[in-house]
Amino acid sequence: MATMNFLLTGRPGVGKTTVIIRLAALLGGKAVGFYTAELRAGERRVGFEVATLGGKRAVLAHVDFASGVRVGKYGVRPESLAAALGEVSAALADRVDKYILIDEIGKMELLSDAFRHLVWQALESPFPVVATILAGPNPFADAVRRRRDVRLIKVTPANRDNLPYELQRELNACF
Repeated sequence: MATMNFLLTGRPGVGKTTVIIRLAALLGGKAVGFYTAELRAGERRVGFEVATLGGKRAVLAHVDFASGVRVGKYGVRPESLAAALGEVSAALADRVDKYILIDEIGKMELLSDAFRHLVWQALESPFPVVATILAGPNPFADAVRRRRDVRLIKVTPANRDNLPYELQRELNACF
């Protein structure tokens, strides 16, 4: 049986999110999920937003958020993941063949119990999952990486341009 769950890892800025966005375009309407994008003010990164493949957006973290939940200099609003979680939950429930894309299993997203539950549910589903995952230690991320049904792929400048096409071929073999 083909591997169904693919985890992309690599150093910050190497192109993991770009791989997810390009893969989503290649998969078309069969792709559901979300990605995170930087928010910038000029040259300065000021936060992150979550963008669903269905077109919804919400600010997840920002330097100006006066939140008690912080990751580095960013105040984080885990409730901003609601639209992304709803889109993936609906896809898991409808049982039509699809591909689940999650960017990312990262520090900010892991602050949400609902997010962690949904990631595990997606990995347990009959649908192929491609997710980016933080490289550093984290109890939940470590457990995800240890699953027998995942393949960890390190994104590098040498492989990032061809990776969406390679993943598309592997995903097409899953159905």
